[in-house]
Amino acid sequence: YHKKGALSAARQGDAGNPEKKSSGSQFYVVQGKPTPATTLLQNEKRKNVRRAPDNQYKYSDRAIADYEAMGGTPFLDDDYTVFGEVIEGLDVLDAIAAVQTAPGDRPVEDVTMFMEIIK
Repeated sequence: YHKKGALSAARQGDAGNPEKKSSGSQFYVVQGKPTPATTLLQNEKRKNVRRAPDNQYKYSDRAIADYEAMGGTPFLDDDYTVFGEVIEGLDVLDAIAAVQTAPGDRPVEDVTMFMEIIK
């Protein structure tokens, strides 16, 4: 699920990518805002309209607690692949999200990231 700090695979939009295949070279890190359980339950209902009764989408108690405490972007759940998470430095994520941006939501000054992959 797309809690704050989730590392996820980007992809083309649904119209050009009906199978929702992830991009091989792009990713995003989730920031987002705290989300109340009532909003998550509404999100479940919206997602389950298109699913079979035996395959309903449901948030775990842990996911609800994380969304309420840390935040995230739940509308991305079940549509994009989460494959990792930031385990330290969420304050850096907030600082990056706060930089001045130009039209198109691109930072006015480039933001350089250094990452360490832990296996």
